[in-house]
Amino acid sequence: MSRTPQEQANLDLVVAMFENVLVPLDSTRVDDYIAPGYIQHHQNVDPGREALKGFLDWARSQPGEAQQILHRAFVDGDHVTLHYHVIRHAGDPGFAVMDIFRVENGMIAEHWDVMQDVNPDRLNPLSPF
Repeated sequence: MSRTPQEQANLDLVVAMFENVLVPLDSTRVDDYIAPGYIQHHQNVDPGREALKGFLDWARSQPGEAQQILHRAFVDGDHVTLHYHVIRHAGDPGFAVMDIFRVENGMIAEHWDVMQDVNPDRLNPLSPF
């Protein structure tokens, strides 16, 4: 299936935000990617761009060397979905994340997510990745 030029631009924007904001937990780059009226649906983060900056600053202050490893990225119109693995510190099995972003006017306007712990003792032998 081919992508439209706009879908490719939306995918590129979200992957760039992942690489430049989420991976390094860099709140100073939020305004480069996130719209001023950003709508946040995460249950434990207040809505808005400033709250996202505060969350990133808090996450960056936590002990350990967190890693975010992107496994998949999908685009459908103005929605981009990322599937990745977050590892908080050495030896941590981490958790799987599915983020859905809505892009509007070249900026990320809205975000939903679902997270699941990676269970090393899982019944299913298949990885969540």
